[in-house]
Amino acid sequence: MAKVEGRNPVIEVLNGNRKVEKVLILKSAQGQVIDKIYSLARNQNVALERVTKGKLNDLAKSHAHQGVIAFAEDLDYYYLDDLITQAKSQSDNPFFVLLDEIKDPHNFGSILRTAEAAGVDGVIIPKRRAVGFTPVVVKTSAGAVEYLPVAQVTNLARTIEQLKEEGFWIAGADLEAKQSCYQADLGGSLGLVIGSEGSGMRRLVKEKCDFLIKMPMEGQIESLNASVAAGILIYESLRQRNEEG
Repeated sequence: MAKVEGRNPVIEVLNGNRKVEKVLILKSAQGQVIDKIYSLARNQNVALERVTKGKLNDLAKSHAHQGVIAFAEDLDYYYLDDLITQAKSQSDNPFFVLLDEIKDPHNFGSILRTAEAAGVDGVIIPKRRAVGFTPVVVKTSAGAVEYLPVAQVTNLARTIEQLKEEGFWIAGADLEAKQSCYQADLGGSLGLVIGSEGSGMRRLVKEKCDFLIKMPMEGQIESLNASVAAGILIYESLRQRNEEG
């Protein structure tokens, strides 16, 4: 069973499709949000238990449980073929975000939250040297993991090749790119690649991209946090798509 920590993530898992075994709530916790959790859990016949703060602290992995922890079945990763098929059935111009070795769970969770809010059709991550679904990721995503499809792949470079065969253009975020994200065409069927926190995209992954983009940097800081960069680029693509529509 997977742990889901925090009030909003617990509400979303109770609203979602995963089976929830039980919910632990801090004895002193009260208010509208707690009442909502009680109501959702009772409607689904989910066991509820009032516990001490010490027990929650011992169980928590995110250090931000907000007095609530749920135990639910594990999240499933999508197969790439299924992700593509589903996305094409729902959109004429699907939009995927590919993450190249993102290891920080807070970055991954934040990217998932932004991607889901912007209507991204799916996120693709490598199986190795990258963070997956952890309690910290689930908490940071604020429940986005319950709705946003995520595929794990063995080889990201080969995945890019497959996406190209399916009609996707692949844009890679790179500090040395010649064009800014505001000059590039980020509409259509798109795969946006975001590199790791320290070294960016790996060489082979970068070479597989159709074009590279960067964000204008006017200050002294030369780079942005991966989740911040992803948010800017995702919403620039959304802006262009809305204008096209």
